[in-house]
Amino acid sequence: MSQVIVQEREIVIPGQILAEGLDFLPGENTYRREDKIYAKVLGLFSLSARVAKVTPLAGPYVPKIGDNIIGQVTDITMSGWRVDTATAYSALLNVKDATTRFIRKEEDLSQIIAIGDFVAVVITNVTSQNLIDLSMKEPGLHKIEGGRIMRVNANKVPRIIGKKASMINMIIDKTGCDIAVGQNGVVWIKGTQSEAESLVQEAIRLIGSKSHLEGLTQRVETFLDAKTKELGIVVQQHSAPPSEETQPDEESED
Repeated sequence: MSQVIVQEREIVIPGQILAEGLDFLPGENTYRREDKIYAKVLGLFSLSARVAKVTPLAGPYVPKIGDNIIGQVTDITMSGWRVDTATAYSALLNVKDATTRFIRKEEDLSQIIAIGDFVAVVITNVTSQNLIDLSMKEPGLHKIEGGRIMRVNANKVPRIIGKKASMINMIIDKTGCDIAVGQNGVVWIKGTQSEAESLVQEAIRLIGSKSHLEGLTQRVETFLDAKTKELGIVVQQHSAPPSEETQPDEESED
């Protein structure tokens, strides 16, 4: 008889049996052995359309084509910029993929993007030698100006964003800040008040520490309502819609 052994959003460990029977399929971070499905990693169990999945609670970010990330420029070459992606992978943003305007050979590329600048980019290729190609030629991708950068566990990104961007949009509405969350766990926050930026950081840390709990959206909303009132933060309409650096997984918003 087919049956699910663990509860939805239960924390499971590697090798733990998740489901029995051929009515269920192994999904991300799970595997089948005979008629049983097991967990590959420590994480949260979920079942969707008969597919068993485990969302890791820890572990490094693995770059994938199509991921929107935030990186920091570390070097300038003849053809573009080398970018730290918060991974062990080396990444290159070519001039032709960074801007649509014509760049002369003798032009100083540091006047366009300087060493130390952060950029919101998309991964266009990951080679077998673990080299990454990047691009900024998509809507919402740009050199980052002002604000502050924080780093989080990349595995927490889906919960920070929420289902259909519900969590991140709620934080934006409550604080008036512009926020971009890279799939690599680098977050950009920009507001008109430093107190609001700090509050966003607190909210993101709260999500990270409580990501395994149900009712998380309501918990964060209550926290933000109380803190904005306590700090006297006046929320103004943020200057831009949520950045396209967000690519949420199908995680429950609770």
